[in-house]
Amino acid sequence: MAYNKARAEKEWLKWKATEEAQLRELRVDEDTIQRLHYYDWESFKAERNYQRWNVQSEEYINQQITEDQPEITTTEQLLDEIESPELYTMLSKVDKLTLRIILMKIEGFSNREIAASLGMEEYAVNMRIYRLRKNFKKYF
Repeated sequence: MAYNKARAEKEWLKWKATEEAQLRELRVDEDTIQRLHYYDWESFKAERNYQRWNVQSEEYINQQITEDQPEITTTEQLLDEIESPELYTMLSKVDKLTLRIILMKIEGFSNREIAASLGMEEYAVNMRIYRLRKNFKKYF
């Protein structure tokens, strides 16, 4: 999600005005309020710069990831992309339905969505994942 600089500044100014009003009610001298305002403004600018940099870095990284990795859409492609011989051996013995579940998990689907898509109960999806993890722990 992009960082909205104008909205962040508007929210900061609103917060700062409220804080300064409270300080004036407490009879804090204006010089202290102005120094605090300057300090908070510098902190806000540093945070804003970091947020903008972070969003730009995240977008760049996501772009690099999508460009570098081929999209895996089938269970055969999933098995072909595995570099570890032990993991390949283990997963090649797993049934196609469980491999499909793994592929859908990699694509970001929830267990409920996977169950609905494959016409299964959510509990069955959970159990297949549990058993696969248990089997995985035996190998590694």
